[in-house]
Formats: sequence, structure tokens, C-alpha cells
Amino acid sequence: MSTDTGGPGGKDSNGTTKIDVRVPTELLEEIDEEYQRRGYTSRSEAIRDALRDWVEPTVQLSKETLEDLAASREQREHGETHSANDVRTRLGLDGEE
Repeated sequence: MSTDTGGPGGKDSNGTTKIDVRVPTELLEEIDEEYQRRGYTSRSEAIRDALRDWVEPTVQLSKETLEDLAASREQREHGETHSANDVRTRLGLDGEE
């Protein structure tokens, strides 16, 4: 991978640095087919977004987890839950030996 030094420190006036990356031809063809469909205006924009997701992945909860959270919320709203302190006290785990 090489960098193109557009200005001092390798950055251009937009605070970006150009890099060259070798990508398998088949993958590049898939990227070219997909980026506009997803609403990106350029290949570079799509790849930058993919790199951001790689560095800071978004958390996506499974359908099962979302359903469990909804059920827990309903239980709380119906008063069917207990605080951790109440449960510790009831089970004799309140710190007394």
C-alpha cells in the first residue's frame, strides 16, 4: 500500500490522504455494482464508509434479543420484575456472612 502525498504530511486540503489498495477484480466489480444501489455517489465514499464500520462497528441486535428486550420491557411495565437488591435480600445474598 502506498500513499499519495497531496500536501504537507500527506494530507490534501480536505484532511484526507489518498492510498492505493490492491483489490481482487471480482470484488471491485461487486463494489461497482453495489455502491450506487446503496445511495453512494462514488466508490470512494462507499469504501470510506465500509472502513469506518470496520474501525467502529455498529452494534446490531438479533431478532431474538430484540424480542427478549420487548418482553422484559412489558414485564417491567406490568410490575412483574424485581430489583437486584430485593432479590439479593430474598436469597440471603445481601452481604451478610
